[in-house]
Amino acid sequence: MANSENITESYLGTIKIVKYNKPAKKNAIDVHMYVKVKEIFDSAAHDENISMIVLTGAGDYYSSGNDFTAALETPKYNISNILKEYITAFIKFPKILIAVVNGPAIGIAATTLALCDLVFASENSYFYTPFTKLGIVAEGCSTFTFPRLIGERKAAEMLLYNHKMSAKEALDCGFINYIYKTEELQSKVWDKIVEVSKTPQHSLTITKKLLRNSYHNDLLSANAKEIEELNKIWNKGNEYILEVFNKKSKL
Repeated sequence: MANSENITESYLGTIKIVKYNKPAKKNAIDVHMYVKVKEIFDSAAHDENISMIVLTGAGDYYSSGNDFTAALETPKYNISNILKEYITAFIKFPKILIAVVNGPAIGIAATTLALCDLVFASENSYFYTPFTKLGIVAEGCSTFTFPRLIGERKAAEMLLYNHKMSAKEALDCGFINYIYKTEELQSKVWDKIVEVSKTPQHSLTITKKLLRNSYHNDLLSANAKEIEELNKIWNKGNEYILEVFNKKSKL
């Protein structure tokens, strides 16, 4: 398993808690973090002692999304494949996947929330997918999941026009399940999560499979097409990627 101190793992009973742990960079996800999370998902899928995974972030951010230095430091094909496999791990994870959004979720951190089964958020969180503003394209299957989840108009606002969605708006349009006061999130959210974890695991897993069967292949297809387009951008060279990185740093 890949080593990364920027991803931490802990347990609450049968619940595995995975935390983006790079608060100095707003939990921006680098190559090692992508690989680590993918390996955790793959391992947990076959571990009978784990009933579900909870994703969260350290500090004030859930995650500011992709660390674009990854694209500068890693061969273009590899970064595309790493991103594709990371997103595929969300798609294929058979058990319950919950996100506890403790602050802003940007880019791939926001898009992959639509692949989670439950999303709990603090009232100070927001959801921002400024792909076109950065000169890149949507990913995380969001070109499929966003219209399906929040409707065509709202998806266009998010993915084309860089709308920053507040926690309240996200709750109102069905992007997230619950909002908590920021100071109460960590003290109250776990009661609900533990309650869910007590549901018979086989029932949850089978029902999740039934729910996803009808569009599982659509998710895989959307991921492949989005990564293909993103790869074309990586192939423009490091100068263009550095320009994207500089734009992101000013968001």
